Amino acid sequence: MTEAAQLLPAELLPDVARRPMGLSSAEVETRRQEGLANRVENKTSRTYRQIVEDNLFTFINTTLLGIGFILILLGQPRDALMSSGLAVINAAIGVVQESIAKRRLDRIALLNRPTARVVRDGQEIEVDPAQLVIGDLLVVEPGDQILLDGTVAGAGKIDVDESLLTGETDSVHKAEGDTVYAGTYVLTGKAWYRAEKTSEQSVAGNIAAGARRFTVSLTPLQQDVNYIVRALLAIAIFLLALVLLSSIIWAYPFTDTVIGAAVILGIVPSGLFLMITVTYSMGALRLARQNALVQQVNAVESLSNVDVFCADKTGTLTANKLVLSQIQPIGDLSEDDVRSMLAHFASSMPVSNKTNDAIVAALPGTPQPLVGHIPFSSARKWSALSADTDALRGVYALGAPEMLGALIEQERDLDPPEGWAAQGWRVLLFASSPEPSSLVDADGDPAAPLDLRPVAWIAFADELRPNLHETLAGFRRAGVRLKVISGDNQETVAALARQAGFPADAVLVSGLDLARMNEIEFDQAAEAGDIFGRITPDQKERLVESMRRHGHYVAMTGDGVNDVLSIKKANLGIAMQSGAQATRAAADIVLLKDSFAAVPAAFREGQRIRRGLQSVLNLFLVRVFTVSLIIIAVTFVRGGFPFSPATMTLLTLLTVGIPTFALAIFAHAGRAPDRILMPLFKFVLPATILMFLVSVIVYLIFYFLSDVDLDTLRHASAAQVNNPDVSGALAKDALTYVMILCGLVLVVFTAPPNEWWAVIEETDRDWRPTAVAILMIPLYIAILSYPWSRKLFSVRLLEWWQYAIIAIAVVAWALGLRYAWQNKIFNRFFGFK
Repeated sequence: MTEAAQLLPAELLPDVARRPMGLSSAEVETRRQEGLANRVENKTSRTYRQIVEDNLFTFINTTLLGIGFILILLGQPRDALMSSGLAVINAAIGVVQESIAKRRLDRIALLNRPTARVVRDGQEIEVDPAQLVIGDLLVVEPGDQILLDGTVAGAGKIDVDESLLTGETDSVHKAEGDTVYAGTYVLTGKAWYRAEKTSEQSVAGNIAAGARRFTVSLTPLQQDVNYIVRALLAIAIFLLALVLLSSIIWAYPFTDTVIGAAVILGIVPSGLFLMITVTYSMGALRLARQNALVQQVNAVESLSNVDVFCADKTGTLTANKLVLSQIQPIGDLSEDDVRSMLAHFASSMPVSNKTNDAIVAALPGTPQPLVGHIPFSSARKWSALSADTDALRGVYALGAPEMLGALIEQERDLDPPEGWAAQGWRVLLFASSPEPSSLVDADGDPAAPLDLRPVAWIAFADELRPNLHETLAGFRRAGVRLKVISGDNQETVAALARQAGFPADAVLVSGLDLARMNEIEFDQAAEAGDIFGRITPDQKERLVESMRRHGHYVAMTGDGVNDVLSIKKANLGIAMQSGAQATRAAADIVLLKDSFAAVPAAFREGQRIRRGLQSVLNLFLVRVFTVSLIIIAVTFVRGGFPFSPATMTLLTLLTVGIPTFALAIFAHAGRAPDRILMPLFKFVLPATILMFLVSVIVYLIFYFLSDVDLDTLRHASAAQVNNPDVSGALAKDALTYVMILCGLVLVVFTAPPNEWWAVIEETDRDWRPTAVAILMIPLYIAILSYPWSRKLFSVRLLEWWQYAIIAIAVVAWALGLRYAWQNKIFNRFFGFK
């Protein structure tokens, strides 16, 4: 219960007159034995079964495993191992990495799990949702999520947001006998409701939970990767058709066709999905150490796309610790009189909030019996109560001057004391009416009397969060525009924002002005404004929608119920751990311990993930396109099949498999392009074309150096070409050497250690990726040093002069590629900007 509610004697609680009875401990145990207990699966991540299925049983993996089985039946166990083994290894690594991350993240998520307040044995207690049973009596207040379907019991009344179920943002009033649904949350009021269905039985609850947990909005990077993989699948299908057609025309053995199919399917970067999954999981794990719980798998990378960061003032920029600062009476009342009224007002309010708690802390009062009350709501921006006692008689209201002022009879304009807003104080108006009122109209809706008169100005000081200035400065350096959206007065918000580092010329926009604007004017104000004050929840939602329509990638932070709508509309939602249950449930990231300092760390982690994955894509695509072109060219001239599953496995392992892990791990934070397709083309196209040319030239040189005549080699089967005893395999060996060395040089171009290599990518002056590439050379030499490993990977040793030819070709390719990138030759030819 809130502090104010705890201070009220039992006879003054508004629902005591018809107070419903909760279950006893014995009744709870009986219902649990009857199978009426609630079952809760707190699925903030995938199950272990889903992890195994999604990593192992992909289309590519299943196909490669099938091909491996066929090769075993055909007596080719080594090629079966090479074609299927890498798929199994990739899947195993992905399962292990993601399972470790899941276990740790689920442990953290358990600490963030919402609790249920329930009446047991006549006492109100907090329990885990899994401990609830049908028939339990639950208590809800503003910000609480309704956990089970049920019916309102007793005299309590609440306004409920059912948008998670219906999509409608209007609040729904609930009173005794009305049905409430799991997945919705309370906006105003306080009530009891009796649970009638468990989570499993509640269709509405399951729909809400499913939408909240598993509806993932793809980031631009994920969309681009999907396009790339589809294109590569199309290329693989084309090459399979080409190999099949060649096998039919030239009567290649069935075994050779199967081997060729295994090689071609190997070009589809199934390992790319592994890298993305592992990178996301490890990023979430790193952020968990920074007190940030990632609830959507792609949320960290999503944050790196953000160019507009919207923050609610209360609880986000500020520590949400209000202190009563100043009281200035209006009229003839003394300050002591006003203090007495405020003390009784705050202590008598059945449903409290941060403002009310600040008054109670500064001015302890005696709770009074109430005739009626109107709880605070973000839409009204004021609260009121009515009493008829010696200590407190009449109607008293406290709220925003702009909203409450419209209800006040006044002979002159009401202006708050000069300088209060400039100090960043939250300024409220206290008003009263002499006669008590039920505070409801003929329809039973909340209604204030029309004869309210101003009593006093009340100021509250708000404390900025620690290190907020450095946090916001970091966002500005990263090119992210900051906007503050608050329900408070814009001048007050502006004063606090300037203390946090906002410029003095920041553009202020009032929600009252927005309400009078048409759609075009609203969009212009949303784009131009920096600080928005007196904003309603609906306006917050519209502001986020407007910014997204204009091409911005928007993040929204908040902690209160009034932030839920805008958090759901943003590309990325961030909530505080101390915030409302509904706000946490709707967010992609929850800041544990309310540590706003975790956001810059998350932003840098997202940038690091994007840059790392872009480097990974560079290597994957150059390998895929080069191999595809070589297969097409060699098949066209009937020069045998240039690769075997064994050589493709070796090529993938040394140039993509190990180096890409290093690139993902050692990636640095930094601004990455909004979309990656064009930068990829600028990197991949020159590298692919030149690597293809040098590879084919080397292949042909060694092809003609073969001891076997051209016609014999041309009609050789793939199995013969892959046989080290056939001298025509020399061309294939040379091709393997040159592609491995070119691939390792490409790693250095992708993550340049100094300015000389930084002709296409910026240098971070990090030698670790280069060191990994260099270490692949002794690993390759080790493979060449043993007969069994050479046989396993279908490679053999060459003469020294043959190595010299390959070295010259690789150096020439590297210098030519550097020259092409440096002078933007391909950019000009293809018209890239």
